[in-house]
Amino acid sequence: MKTIFFFCIPAHGHTNPMLPVAKELVQRGNHVRFYSFEQFREKIEQTGAEFISCDAFLQELTTQEEKRLKEVSTTEMTLQAIRGTLAMDSFLDEEFKTYPPDVIYTDSVCFWGKLNAKKHNVPMVVSTSTFAFNQMSSQYMKHSKKELADLIFGLSKVSKELKKLEPYGYRIKSALSLVQNDNHTDSVVYTSKNFQPYAESFSDHYAFVGPSVFSNKVPNKQKKRPLVYISMGTVINDRPDFYKKCIDALGNQNLDVIISCGNATNRESLGKLPQNIQVFPYVDQLDVLSEADVFITHCGMNSVSESLYMATPLVLYPQTAEQQAVAKRVTELDAGILLNDDSIEGIRSAVLKILENTDYQKGAKECSDDFRACSGPKGAAEFIENAPHSSNCVDIIAELNKYAGRFQLWYWLIVIAAINLIGFLFGWKYTWLVGISAGLLSYPIGKAVQNKKYKSLVKEK
Repeated sequence: MKTIFFFCIPAHGHTNPMLPVAKELVQRGNHVRFYSFEQFREKIEQTGAEFISCDAFLQELTTQEEKRLKEVSTTEMTLQAIRGTLAMDSFLDEEFKTYPPDVIYTDSVCFWGKLNAKKHNVPMVVSTSTFAFNQMSSQYMKHSKKELADLIFGLSKVSKELKKLEPYGYRIKSALSLVQNDNHTDSVVYTSKNFQPYAESFSDHYAFVGPSVFSNKVPNKQKKRPLVYISMGTVINDRPDFYKKCIDALGNQNLDVIISCGNATNRESLGKLPQNIQVFPYVDQLDVLSEADVFITHCGMNSVSESLYMATPLVLYPQTAEQQAVAKRVTELDAGILLNDDSIEGIRSAVLKILENTDYQKGAKECSDDFRACSGPKGAAEFIENAPHSSNCVDIIAELNKYAGRFQLWYWLIVIAAINLIGFLFGWKYTWLVGISAGLLSYPIGKAVQNKKYKSLVKEK
């Protein structure tokens, strides 16, 4: 029997996939201490794990900070995670002394879990509730101007906050090093290798276990008329404007609609509902998806995984860069379509397109078969029990970095040579244009060369 510490941030999308893993580990005879927050106590205790409350260490938020968190500001989430680590420091020091763990299983953005694993020299496995992101798979991420501004202008704040951790024995290169996946850290990813972008770039330190769910249900689409399910997740779900457009688009159509709107949206604000539409604060999502024919979603990783697990094609309405990455992968596998037009007509057209084209049902069914063939919570539990792991495979990312360094060296040597040649032959008046052009072209050319090299490395692997 092993003592295993679980750490997670106060977020449903990060906590939920860890729960079946905790239950599996407990059933295998391990002692799981789950450090979380009161809103998840009941769910955690139902797994058989010991719940340890961390609510006392939550920082009081200003109205502005709370607003930024609801807008999924990466900077604000990072700042709060660092402050949470400081607040828990002495408490966790005592916990590690009193109940020395054999393994730590921590969410990928739970700084206090990752930092304390390193501080106390305990084997760590990272729970990855999204795609695993490295320099290759992050190409799927397209940040909005607002998100980019948040990242750029937040750098100094994050750097200043990180320095406060150093006196407490935490060694950090940068915030990026805390959240980005590398090929030397044991990690569980709740998707399949087929669904993970650039899966070949990740080492044997990664276990792609598929969706982590409790449900034993199988897809059952046999009913009198189609069922459309709509949910915007648990974070950015205060969207009465969008729900109203969905109601107008699908009301009195020859189909049934279930909307899960959360507690943030007042049910009464949506007005009188057509007979074919029902609205609830929350539903058993897997239960509904097992029968649904279309899912209109914000593209959170958990929601998409559960939908495809139940062979339900999607209308994709991503709100963040991470969600856009998930949406892109779904469209590549022909399991859904992007909602580019969120007008009433656009919503109706997207739903009907899914219902009328069997290619989307086929794509979702193939994803379902792929997910169900994965090892699931049992595979995750076994991987955690046997940590730390070793890897003898070629580290593709390390090889790419070496190659990129050599490429950049030769690229700029050639540019310098070209500038000098042009200067001597035609004069120096316009050589600055060559330098600027070379600078602008270095990224797209470097990216193209990297992708070409990646393909050759994958073939050799």
